[in-house]
Amino acid sequence: MSEPLRTDPADQAPLSEADRAARIEQLLLSGLDHYFGGRYEQAINIWTRVAFLERGHGRARAYIERARGALAERQREAEELTHTGIAAYEAGDLQTARERLTRAVEQGGSNDTALLFLQRLNRLDAVSGAGQRHDVVSNRSRVPRREQPRTARPAGGWIVTIAACLIVIGLVAVAALAARSWLVELPVTAPQGEPARAEALPIVRMSDTRMSRARELVTSGHPHDALALLTEIDIADPLRAEADRLTADIQRGLLEGVSGAPATAPVGEAPR
Repeated sequence: MSEPLRTDPADQAPLSEADRAARIEQLLLSGLDHYFGGRYEQAINIWTRVAFLERGHGRARAYIERARGALAERQREAEELTHTGIAAYEAGDLQTARERLTRAVEQGGSNDTALLFLQRLNRLDAVSGAGQRHDVVSNRSRVPRREQPRTARPAGGWIVTIAACLIVIGLVAVAALAARSWLVELPVTAPQGEPARAEALPIVRMSDTRMSRARELVTSGHPHDALALLTEIDIADPLRAEADRLTADIQRGLLEGVSGAPATAPVGEAPR
C-alpha cells in the first residue's frame, strides 16, 4: 500500500538556499533507500516532496519515472504469476499453483484473484488433511492379526473320518432302497369319500342314428324317406348289411302294395 503524501514542517518553513539543497539531497537519498528495498511507492512519495521544494527537479523526476516503471513491471509480473498459478490450479498441479499465487501476492498491491485461489487451496489442504487422518485410522484398524500356527493333524485321523463318512453314506443308501421297495408294494386304493369314476359312455355313431330314424319312418308310413336316409349310410360301415336288409324289406313292401297282394311278412322282418 502506498503511504499518503506527507509534508514535513521543514518543507513548509522558509529555508535558505544551502538548507534547501541539503534537504533535497536528503530526500533523494531516502527515496533511493526505499527504491532499492523494493518499496517503490514509498520512494515515489518521498521524491514527490522534492517537487514542493524545487519544481522541475530533474533527478527527482527521473527517479519517479524509474520507480513508476519498476512498479508497473512488478504489477505485470504479479498478473502473469496469477494467470499461471490459476492454470496450474485448474490442471491439478496444486504445489505449483500455491507457489506462483503466493509470489503474486508478495509482489504487493491488491491482488484479489490470487488471494481467492489461495483461500481455495487452503480449504483443499484442510479437507485432504482430514481425509489422510481418516485413512491412517482406517488402515490401523485393518491391520491383520497374526494367524495362529496351524497344528498338523495326524494321518490316522483323516482315515478314520473318511471311513465314517463312507459308512454313513452306505447306511443312507440301504435305507433309501428299503423305503422304495416298501412304497412299491403298497396297494393303490382310491381315497375314501371320492366317488368311483363313471364308466365310459358308449359312442353313438351316425349310422346308428340313421338306422333308428329309418325304422321310425317305416313305422310312421314314410318308406320313401326311410330309403333316402338308408342310402346315406357308408358302404364300409358295420351297419351297412343291416341297412341293405331293411332296404330290401321296404322295397318288397312297396312292390306288394302296388300289385295288391298281401304282405308275406311284416316290414322289417325277414320272410319265413
